[in-house]
Amino acid sequence: MNPADLVVAALVIGIVAVAVVILRRNKKKGKCHCGCDCSCCGQDCETK
Repeated sequence: MNPADLVVAALVIGIVAVAVVILRRNKKKGKCHCGCDCSCCGQDCETK
C-alpha cells in the first residue's frame, strides 16, 4: 500500500467511527435512526 491508500483508508475509518458515535449518542438520547424523537411523533421506529 502506498501513502495515498493509507490516507484514504484512515479517512474512511474515521468517518465510520464518527457515524457510529453519533448513532450511539442519539440512541442514548432516545432518538431513532431516522433522527426524530419517536416519543412525540408516534412512528415507533425505536424498535427497528
